[in-house]
Amino acid sequence: MSKSDMERLKEEYMNIEIPKELDFMVRKAIKGGLRKNYKKNRYKWMAGAAASAVIFTASLNASPAFANALSGVPVVGNIVKVLTFREYKLQEDTYNADIKVPSIEGLEDEKLQSSLNEKYLKENKELYEQFIAEVEELKKDGGGHMGVDSGYVVKTDSERILAIGRYVVNTVGSSSTVFKYDTIDKKNQILITLPSLFKDESYVDIISENIKAQMREQMKEDEGKIYWVSGAGIEEPVELFERISKEQSFYINDDSKLVISFDKYEVAPGYMGVIEFVIPTETIKDILAGDEYIK
Repeated sequence: MSKSDMERLKEEYMNIEIPKELDFMVRKAIKGGLRKNYKKNRYKWMAGAAASAVIFTASLNASPAFANALSGVPVVGNIVKVLTFREYKLQEDTYNADIKVPSIEGLEDEKLQSSLNEKYLKENKELYEQFIAEVEELKKDGGGHMGVDSGYVVKTDSERILAIGRYVVNTVGSSSTVFKYDTIDKKNQILITLPSLFKDESYVDIISENIKAQMREQMKEDEGKIYWVSGAGIEEPVELFERISKEQSFYINDDSKLVISFDKYEVAPGYMGVIEFVIPTETIKDILAGDEYIK
């Protein structure tokens, strides 16, 4: 290889653009303990980072397995992940608890991320402490059966939306199930609320009427389905569904549709379980505050 060729390769090597992820890692390492040696080794470090950029790109292209492994590292590619942070468990005779605490990693807004993770930890810690206290009371009264199962599901993980569902199943004789959702705009780093999606509070009545229509239609098509709604011939002394709450449980699905959720026993007999209704966008398009989320 001629001297001119070597000079050209050297110039190309030194001009390799360092990916922002690697730049972030450089800055993080400096803060973590390399600050003293940074000035001394600056050019050596930058050359090493440039070489790493070549290896990093080549490895991703050559090995899908390597790329998949890296997807678990929040720094690379700004990937947002939901992981199990802690688990509370109890298995004792007729008392069982399995409580998984979710943790979000990779959000750019660390304040939002921390507030959500602290909320999840607090909720589940209190749930476990309450369960233990109730078990002790039950034992004093002669014993019995009691169980609690709590965890989470990622309902939506698109380029824009992350929707996490957290559930609690309590078992005392029969079981009850409660679902709560957090829907996050990953681009703007904000927590989306149901009222924030609409221009005014008219969404409560409009969505409620659509849900009631869906209930009646489903019962007409499937005799096995029962909803507590007027016009359905319900004879039981139950409270009929009239309106959703302003803060009704919801999430935005992968198709950018609004999904309204009801807990077990909230609008139907227990065997129907947790119930969801996808709201047609045509029904609510005129009252939406914008078209960023709901399509």
